[in-house]
Amino acid sequence: MALTALALCSRALLRIGAQPVASLDEGTAEAEVAANLYAPIRDALLSAHPWSFATGQSALPRLVARPQADMAYAFQLPPGFLRALSAGTGDRGRGVPYRIQEDRLHADAEAVVLTYIFRPDESAFPPFFAQALAARLAAEFCLPLTESASRAEMLFRLAESELRSARQIDSQQDTPRGIEDFPLVSVRG
Repeated sequence: MALTALALCSRALLRIGAQPVASLDEGTAEAEVAANLYAPIRDALLSAHPWSFATGQSALPRLVARPQADMAYAFQLPPGFLRALSAGTGDRGRGVPYRIQEDRLHADAEAVVLTYIFRPDESAFPPFFAQALAARLAAEFCLPLTESASRAEMLFRLAESELRSARQIDSQQDTPRGIEDFPLVSVRG
């Protein structure tokens, strides 16, 4: 079964003992809470870590309009953009100083390659992230649906544990970055 926003919200509702929903616009209290809280919680969790499944690179299109001050060029951010990780030029994804303002990236380079976090489709969420997201949704849904602060607090602790585990699993899917330029090593010759 493909993972969807509805499936994730239903998992979270089951975790707090509520009825799962058949649709996010069915008119029940559970559906209303899920519909209003799901997207911002998903985006916050995606933005909180450089997840391998939500990291992309893109050569940004340069805009005709130039920034008012400080930087020479403006570039359009890609669709689904959540957070910038680094900017570079050519075949290098980092090394260019930049600033994000409004929905544009400003830099002094004439061309920019952006490494960024984007919003993937739910069907692309790996199991470890889906589990962490469902745990966080359960914690967020608990107070408005059950009015139990102690239960919500316990669910937030569980969600933090799930998130730590998911971050650890995701971080093990990449080669650790080496130190590229370290002044103390450079002065030794």
